Amino acid sequence: MGASVLVSAISAAFGVLLISATGYIAALLRADPYIGDSDTLALVLMILTTLLVGVSVYVAGIVTANTFSTVVAGRTRQIALLRLIGASARAQRAAIARQGLIVGAIGAAIGLLAGTAAAAAGVALAGRLLALDHLEFAVVTPTLLIPAAIVAATTWLSAWLGARRVLTVTPLEAIGGSVEAPYERAARRTGRNATAISLLAIGALFLAGGILVGFVTPLGVVVAFVGGILSFTGLALGATLVMPPVLRLVGRLFGTSATARLAAENALRYPERSSRMAIGVVMGVTLVTMFAVALESTKAVLTAAGGGSLPTEMATLLDAFAGIMMGLVAVSAVIAAVGLVNLLTLGIVQRRRELGLLRTLGVSNRQVRGMVLREAAHITIAATVTGIVLGVFYGWAGAQSLLATVPVDLTLPRAVTFVPPALPVWPMVAVVGATALLTLIAAVVPTRLATRVAPIAALADA
Repeated sequence: MGASVLVSAISAAFGVLLISATGYIAALLRADPYIGDSDTLALVLMILTTLLVGVSVYVAGIVTANTFSTVVAGRTRQIALLRLIGASARAQRAAIARQGLIVGAIGAAIGLLAGTAAAAAGVALAGRLLALDHLEFAVVTPTLLIPAAIVAATTWLSAWLGARRVLTVTPLEAIGGSVEAPYERAARRTGRNATAISLLAIGALFLAGGILVGFVTPLGVVVAFVGGILSFTGLALGATLVMPPVLRLVGRLFGTSATARLAAENALRYPERSSRMAIGVVMGVTLVTMFAVALESTKAVLTAAGGGSLPTEMATLLDAFAGIMMGLVAVSAVIAAVGLVNLLTLGIVQRRRELGLLRTLGVSNRQVRGMVLREAAHITIAATVTGIVLGVFYGWAGAQSLLATVPVDLTLPRAVTFVPPALPVWPMVAVVGATALLTLIAAVVPTRLATRVAPIAALADA
């Protein structure tokens, strides 16, 4: 549960820092004699804070739910034994949900303290650098409890949702191993798949509606944002249908050796586990790419509207805003990365018998390490490619719904502006480089675990 505590702590600290930062900026604006009474700026700051905190909590919720789903899958035999002696499935699910609440509360408390301390240090530093010691701003306020409470509640809910598989465990599974559903069985889950397809369809309609509303008012971006959340939630629910074939295809690119083929086939042998690993990285890459494309597209449209160039001051402001936004969104990507490392490690722990059998059959430690590294690599590659494609689309949809009413050529009659997606080079390079680094980091602990236990001990492990 250490990774879940870390995810909750990062989310809570991020929320506290964001609320403190926007509150400090609002205090600066109120102190300005010219724009101090601007309700528009205050509204923009509030909306921006809410959206960013919401995105962070959303990513953390999915990562936590996936973690608890993996934990429950590994406890299948233990849960079945408890069912065999009279324990009810609902009682066990409630116990796991309480565990999630405890984990969330601990993480939220740590994040609240760390975020408050960091905010206090930041305010003190800003006061000295900007000579604003006279500015009155209280760092410790009751408002900071809001993100901590939201994170604790979200972790509890995510644990409860992640433990839904407890309801399907039967006492007869006490005599079997702890395995997850194969790809064929996952593909036949009509209820979950129907919900995923419905959310995808509704989200696509909202995205299209946001673009159409954007032809009239920039508020179309709000409709498109709702569509993005709904459609991506549908993708996350239907990940067991979408991701395993992609993972298997990417895995085949690593060659035809025995270990490479085993790494590729594990995507379909454990579709739920591999999909949980991939979808977290997809979220992180999608968010970073989306904001990068939206900001670069905005800069391109404003440049065209300015006759081919932007004033130096505006260009500097846009670049600074883009850097700040990318830094803020990167927090969600870090949360997703923590989820990948944790799920990959849990997967290795739960496959000790399988790895022990492979080593008994003659597979060397080096080959086992290579297989685990290949699994991590093809998960991150498939997730990165999928995330970039989704990020470019979502970023374009957001920019189009926001900027369609901006006149690009003032010499022509007013018309709707088509916003082509602008691909920023360096953010894309950074995304690819970060995922490559993530692959190495994510594989360090699992590869050590995979080769640490003696084959006989692993086979004897129940």
